[in-house]
Amino acid sequence: MSRSHKPSVFQVGKVRDDGHTVVISGWGLGLCAAACACHRHPSAGRLAIEEDQAGGRLGLVSFADGGCDCCEAWTADELSAILRDFQTVAGLQVQEPLAG
Repeated sequence: MSRSHKPSVFQVGKVRDDGHTVVISGWGLGLCAAACACHRHPSAGRLAIEEDQAGGRLGLVSFADGGCDCCEAWTADELSAILRDFQTVAGLQVQEPLAG
């Protein structure tokens, strides 16, 4: 198993796949662990999301000449797995009462 760097996720959204097009919406992405400057717009300093509907990928725009290799986009399958895990955790019932 290999591990790659991905942009951070601070907002969970939706993934819809109709067999021809993958629509990934509502996700909030932040900087990857490297936090390199290539993802910040040179003058505005903002991040921009890059969506590949044909390939089902969501990542950050790179403003570096020739792109960058600090991180890679999330795939629709990976985002779907995040949604499944999030729903599982949200569905857990607390086994012990909270202290206090």
